Amino acid sequence: MTLPRITTRDEWTAARRALLAKEKELTRQRDALNTERRNLPMVEIIEDYVLDGSQGPTPLRDVFEGRRQLIVYHFMFEPEWEDGCPSCTAGTDELSPGFFEHLHARDTTYAMVSRAPLAKLERWKARKGWDVPWYSSFGTRFNHDFGVTIDESAGAAQYNYRTRAEFEAMGSDFFSSEQPFEMPGRSCFLQVDGRVFHTYSQYARGLESTGGSYYFLDLTALGRQEEWEEPKDRSESARSATPNFES
Repeated sequence: MTLPRITTRDEWTAARRALLAKEKELTRQRDALNTERRNLPMVEIIEDYVLDGSQGPTPLRDVFEGRRQLIVYHFMFEPEWEDGCPSCTAGTDELSPGFFEHLHARDTTYAMVSRAPLAKLERWKARKGWDVPWYSSFGTRFNHDFGVTIDESAGAAQYNYRTRAEFEAMGSDFFSSEQPFEMPGRSCFLQVDGRVFHTYSQYARGLESTGGSYYFLDLTALGRQEEWEEPKDRSESARSATPNFES
């Protein structure tokens, strides 16, 4: 297992100050990117989406719960599954009452939508002890239209704004899975004078802020302990190895 090399406090401080300059630049770039995100145009939702919730059939405008904004997490839960996606579950496990309260204070509702029937969602929600609004889109095109049900035969032929041809050009066999299949995502909506607008959606690694633990692990020497990370050999599988300190 490789670990950071050992150094003096003075050398560490100099290296840390150099890294701080890069972190500050990243913060400025993130602020600029967030400004661009807020300046994206928006699209009015004219489809009459009706989701199945704990209170019965629920039009999309009612998912807002009277607030101006809505963040939907597209939780992976295929209709045939009995359990929810482990990764989506792990992220949702980390959400706290304070998280929801903070969003509500900013006139924003957070809800989850999955294609599995409501009974399965309610059963998984009870098993996990969650208190988060969760709706079923079963029997609707909601998941297809927002890019998380992949089904080329139904016109849902992209994920993360990339087509089969673009994935194949990248050397990925993403579309080779049996269709339809579910993927995760997050979509944001704005309600103005009774009209609902789609303002933003993100997928893939854009979702890693869910729960937030990855971002905390990024601050540590061992990182996320994923095989793709650099430097190598700091993954979970390498924990039992003899440490290899570099002086």
